[in-house]
Amino acid sequence: MYRISQRFHCPQTYWNGIMSFRGPENTPYTGGYYHGKLVFPKDFPFKPPRIFMITPNGRFKVNTRLCLSISDFHPDTWNPAWSVSTILTGLLSFMVETSPTLGSIDTSEFQKRQLALRSGPFNLKDKIFCELFPDTVEEIHGKMKERGETREGEQTATQNNVNSQGGVAGATRDGQNGLISSTLVNICVIIGFAAFAYTVKCVLKAVDNS
Repeated sequence: MYRISQRFHCPQTYWNGIMSFRGPENTPYTGGYYHGKLVFPKDFPFKPPRIFMITPNGRFKVNTRLCLSISDFHPDTWNPAWSVSTILTGLLSFMVETSPTLGSIDTSEFQKRQLALRSGPFNLKDKIFCELFPDTVEEIHGKMKERGETREGEQTATQNNVNSQGGVAGATRDGQNGLISSTLVNICVIIGFAAFAYTVKCVLKAVDNS
């Protein structure tokens, strides 16, 4: 799912299209909210737009012109029949690929998933994003609330687990301390018997000598 809003700037030369889209399902970007910009030349659709990503995503650099077959880096492969939706569909396709290109970066799937989780809060700091996509902003707030409740539950479970482990560790230490005390008592008893036996032996020897 994607949304796009036109932000006009210097119409004599080009105009900006601000885009917002969800990360593709069953990918490291699932659950992410991504924000980017299309800069169209005045003779669009006969020439391709510049493409920029604004939200950190782990696949493309932010605020950097992307070298894609649907961008202004490759006017020779551009088709004037392509629409804005075609561009966004192509961008999503390039996003899930791993082939390097100018403006791409190499990150692990774990890093991409972490950035997807942080993408919503990141976009909420962007005034233009919040102004143009109020429905998405509301959706992000809802997701953040859900995740907040989940994190609270996870923290409670983690604390309970720690407390449980602490109780087991305490019981183990108590058992070990009891074992040590019992061993020391036994040693003292043995030493006492040995001393008593030695004393008796000395007394008997003295009696025999007399």
